[in-house]
Amino acid sequence: MNRLLISFFLILSPLVIFSQNFTRQDSLRGSITPQRAWWDLTYYHLDISVDPDNRFIKGTNTVQYKVLEANDEMQIDLQEPLKITKITQDGNELNFRSEGYSHFIKLKKKQKKDKIKSIKIHYEGNPKIAVNPPWDGGLTWTRDFNGKHFVANSNQGIGASIWWPNKDHMYDEVDSMLISVNVPKELVNVSNGRLRSIEDFGDTKTYHWFVSNPINNYGVNINIGDYLMFSEVYDGEKGDLDMVYYVLRDNILRAKSHFKDAIKMMEAFEHWFGPYPFYEDSFKIVEVPYLGMEHQSSITYGNKYMKGYKGMDLSRTGWGLKFDYIIIHEAGHEWFANNITYKDIADMWVHESFTTYSENLFLDYHYGKEAASEYVIGTRASIRNKSPIIGKYGVNQRGSDLYSKGANILHTLRQISKDDEKWRKILRGLNEEFYHKTVTTKEIEDYISEKMNYNLAPFFDQYLRDFRIPTLEYSINDGYLNLRWINVIDDFKMPVEIEIDNNKLFIECETSYKRIPIKSDKIKIDKDYYVFSKRI
Repeated sequence: MNRLLISFFLILSPLVIFSQNFTRQDSLRGSITPQRAWWDLTYYHLDISVDPDNRFIKGTNTVQYKVLEANDEMQIDLQEPLKITKITQDGNELNFRSEGYSHFIKLKKKQKKDKIKSIKIHYEGNPKIAVNPPWDGGLTWTRDFNGKHFVANSNQGIGASIWWPNKDHMYDEVDSMLISVNVPKELVNVSNGRLRSIEDFGDTKTYHWFVSNPINNYGVNINIGDYLMFSEVYDGEKGDLDMVYYVLRDNILRAKSHFKDAIKMMEAFEHWFGPYPFYEDSFKIVEVPYLGMEHQSSITYGNKYMKGYKGMDLSRTGWGLKFDYIIIHEAGHEWFANNITYKDIADMWVHESFTTYSENLFLDYHYGKEAASEYVIGTRASIRNKSPIIGKYGVNQRGSDLYSKGANILHTLRQISKDDEKWRKILRGLNEEFYHKTVTTKEIEDYISEKMNYNLAPFFDQYLRDFRIPTLEYSINDGYLNLRWINVIDDFKMPVEIEIDNNKLFIECETSYKRIPIKSDKIKIDKDYYVFSKRI
């Protein structure tokens, strides 16, 4: 493994947690507790002031919800050192008890089924400073080239409650949201959705951003800096799409040239995945003081205007330098993460595997199928295969090898489909079937199996729930090829394409030997399948 790939692995390694010593707090964070299950989010109004000089946030979050079942206790999350100062409902102050950063609110009025209610949470404090954003999240407080404040959040995994109070579990997305952020007058705040208005208070300004689509908690963002804006309109599948870019003042000329990848991205992804999911909220790229994140309709960018990943090609093929990794990868998340969202972080592969695969599809659209193949195969050198892709459910635990391994799994499925147009319809169908929904791995598995018209259960069990890579064991003796899968689960089967005697054969292989007549003394296994081989 070369230094580039080692570096990439080390960067991603904070995403991998395999400890079995789970705590009560892990369960409160990672499970649908009784205090969460009885109510459904409908609307947030996050209304805060940000004081960059003192790294201080103060404000409120109004939480509107629909009562699913009668209950009198509600769970809201907010992490220390931030403090809840008051909670009210219908003008009455409510009592609450705390377990770590989970706060259980005692409601006074009867909660009647199907009624829409709201609470208002007042909070303040100095939020956790991000140590290694976006992997060790929190708030990043820094300054730009001219000494002006430059502030942004990043909080996947650690939770959005690191900087604002909310129902901090992925299963329940709020239907819409107003984000109001007060900042010093010389600064601009950019958040999700569309800018509704700016209020001028002299020394400060409040920016009001409205999100009209469902949004997950970690996708909510604030980005504060001395921004300049430029825009363009993309003629997309659903009509005109506003594509808006906010960059630091000194980077405006570089950005206007470099961000040409954005239109190219949108062309490729609408082709493969279907319409951009958030036309109503526009598409934005916002410069930030960290590498980048997939914040919905407001992806963030910190790749320093370089091609590749920090100027490096993760595939070592040259193809990774044909595009800006952060623009393509984070934008891919608009379909997989923001449109289709996991219910439990154990299924994070649904976000990262499909999105890493989107890099491959970008190349396929603009540079051809062979370029895409070379790229995704080139990323295999970073795969560890030490633990499963799926994590443990209910405790906020991610799996392993979500990125390059996941992309190669999907690339293998494309080969199994034997029909690129069918495969494209499956990818587009996923975004239509699960439009603005939270999902489980099983739902994704079942959909692909149904549309592929093939039982993929053994395939997914092997590649997602085991960590071993199928190995095609074979021998050639007395004019016959004998082959079978080893290093696999019981009853594993999967077709694979093999070249024999200059003929390509699509062979269904199992764990017992299959015998095929052969004239030559060698075979060639299609490199696009993510499998190993062993001649005996």
